[in-house]
Amino acid sequence: MSVRKKRLILLAGVALGALGGLVAYTQQSKPLDPFEEAMRQREMYLETFGILPGDLFVEEGKELFYRKGPSGKTLEECDFGLGKGVLEGVYAVLPKYFPDTGRVEDLESRVYTCMQRVQGFKPEEIKRDEVRAITTFIASFSSKAKIQVVPKHPQEIAMYNLGRELWYTRAGPRDMSCAVCHERYAGQRVRLSPVRSPKEGLGNEWPAYRFEEDRLYTFEDRIDFCYESIGIPKPEFYSEVHIALTTYILAEATKAGHSFLELPFFTR
Repeated sequence: MSVRKKRLILLAGVALGALGGLVAYTQQSKPLDPFEEAMRQREMYLETFGILPGDLFVEEGKELFYRKGPSGKTLEECDFGLGKGVLEGVYAVLPKYFPDTGRVEDLESRVYTCMQRVQGFKPEEIKRDEVRAITTFIASFSSKAKIQVVPKHPQEIAMYNLGRELWYTRAGPRDMSCAVCHERYAGQRVRLSPVRSPKEGLGNEWPAYRFEEDRLYTFEDRIDFCYESIGIPKPEFYSEVHIALTTYILAEATKAGHSFLELPFFTR
């Protein structure tokens, strides 16, 4: 049985487990802290299934990573930032400038690039779910690693500055910016979820499996969710907007000395 089929079977069971957990949650006189509730759900899934949904995305990503493309090559031939085929710690140093493309890339856009340049896939042949799974597999090699995004190359600095501008620019029908929520209301909650600023480690939990939505989110997915939440059309995947915001957020988290959590993380 393929990893994808196993994941679908497990996620069907997880959905039922989440429903049961939600019922138990609503029957409590005092709601649990969201983090505590996520950890309770995590342990329940481990006890019931012996594996977490995020781990199945990692396994699927591993299969895809070592799959040969039309060129006959696997993604082992790609340099993700620390040398060809090196995966340990690469997620912790991205986004960064890549000489072969002449631009700054985050992990997701780099996977997308290498599937085309190294493996020979055409853009229309690349499935978003496959990029998501491969990204999760590679990110798992930076689980609990110190975040080390330090813009040095002129294009990295330019991307950081663009990200900072996007972070503070108000837009959309609600006249909102990223900073309005994540800085003004840092330490508070939105729909029970804690709000953090980059200096508090925002960005250090993605990719993560969200049990309430029964799906895996990468950092680009999470940025899109924020855009949609405040009524602004979400940017295209692998776009400069995603890369700039990721550069700014993780560079600020680096300055504050943060590390990634267990990747893929498990959250509500």
